[in-house]
Amino acid sequence: MAPTSETLTAERILEATEEVLRRHGPAKATVVDVARALGVSHGSVYRHFRTKAALREAVTKRWLDRTSEALAGIAAEDRDAEERLRDWVRTLSGAKRRKAGDDPELFATYRVLAKENGAVVSRHVTDLIDQLTRIVQAGLDAGTFTARDARGTARALFHATCRFHKPVHAGEWDQPGIEDDLEDVLDLVIRGLRG
Repeated sequence: MAPTSETLTAERILEATEEVLRRHGPAKATVVDVARALGVSHGSVYRHFRTKAALREAVTKRWLDRTSEALAGIAAEDRDAEERLRDWVRTLSGAKRRKAGDDPELFATYRVLAKENGAVVSRHVTDLIDQLTRIVQAGLDAGTFTARDARGTARALFHATCRFHKPVHAGEWDQPGIEDDLEDVLDLVIRGLRG
């Protein structure tokens, strides 16, 4: 049975939007397509998301939040900062590579929507750097790491590893040796943090 506007939730709309985007691509997907997939009027969708742009922004945020949530658990763990740092970067890299490799159509859509929603992406990057800052600060507090500024160091770590997680580099992620390259960069970074 098709949902009614009373049972329609923002989450259901976002799920349907993701599928419509996968099927039609960002250039052709419309709110009417989303409504049709849900069996409701497009007005029902607009009750939850005032504009098509707002809906696309929410989908982008949802995709990015999935990554942030997985990484937040690692950042919050109470264990060696070096191990957490390595696991955090590996998890971020692995998540992005899986998204690009497992569902290339949706990943291509994600890249288009990320360009449209720079503010959402900026907030996501800030969140990720906040997580890295917690890890670096834990290493400083334990005497494992040396650095002048935990936040500046976290920002530098994020940028130093961007080849392994920034979507613009996705074409390199299936090259042989990419995981070895990541480990080499992590080794270099960790040696620098140990001072």
